[in-house]
Amino acid sequence: QVQLVESGGGLVQAGGSLRLSCAVSGSIRSIGDMSWYRQAPGKPRELVAVVTSGDSTNYVDSVKGRFRISRDNAKNTVYLQMNSLKPEDTAVYYCYVDRVKTDQSPYYGMDYWGEGTLVTVSP
Repeated sequence: QVQLVESGGGLVQAGGSLRLSCAVSGSIRSIGDMSWYRQAPGKPRELVAVVTSGDSTNYVDSVKGRFRISRDNAKNTVYLQMNSLKPEDTAVYYCYVDRVKTDQSPYYGMDYWGEGTLVTVSP
């Protein structure tokens, strides 16, 4: 069974930094793209950053130059380094991984969401 465990959220002052981690556990054979989404109160969930299986990255414009996504394939973990945080970055951050192949499903990949971790940036 695949599980996603997120960590690293918390309360930080504006201008500060946080590093989010999302570890994917289970009998993993491969993972496709790994992403971070966020959802602020009263707003739809938005894609923040994605790192592909080929290590290409893409970011929403509002975080470019401040956030950095990376992955460690040996640990099946994706990270989001968040610098120069702003109050408008306050949200629940969700990890999302796609095309996960396991020993139980080696040919058909499935997608998974993490439970979310709260990031609060105070003015």
